[in-house]
Amino acid sequence: MKINGNEIRPGNIIEYKNDLYTAVKTQAVKPGKGGAFAQVELKSITTGTKLNERFRANETVERIRLEQRDHTYLYAEGDMLIFMNVENYDQIELQSDFIGDRANFLQDGMLVVVDFYEDRAIGIKLPDQVTLKVADTEPVIKGQTSANSFKPATLENGVRVTVPPFIKIDEMIVVDTNELIYLRRADK
Repeated sequence: MKINGNEIRPGNIIEYKNDLYTAVKTQAVKPGKGGAFAQVELKSITTGTKLNERFRANETVERIRLEQRDHTYLYAEGDMLIFMNVENYDQIELQSDFIGDRANFLQDGMLVVVDFYEDRAIGIKLPDQVTLKVADTEPVIKGQTSANSFKPATLENGVRVTVPPFIKIDEMIVVDTNELIYLRRADK
């Protein structure tokens, strides 16, 4: 599906210069002189390299539609992560660096969405939030709670986040997997 350059939005997958790119950031620019354009930061899906490109409204690019399939995370084997399709039980293996730092959030049986382009996995979406136990954090310092301050904490999966001072070791918290930030205490 062809779209105009000024219609590119973050998250769109486009075919550009014989490669697949995801739009990371977009900004509409209207200079005092000349026509308006969209300044788009692109990240290659295949190589991970980034580009900053300008697209005018009259330029068209090919927007790619991906097939999304639900998979369940099974286990890790070395640096490979094993997922199972929930519809036909086919298993796929993905490199752990395919997911990056967010691989630490994978839990047994977790439902994820894998993006496919021409039967090749090119992306994965984890749940937006996960519940994890605080493995280590500093004790509360008396009087520190009056200010809006945060302290570092290490979660059970090794990820470090900042948490409010009232959070203690072994407490369950909800973390945003996209921003890697504390959201709230988990419901008991």
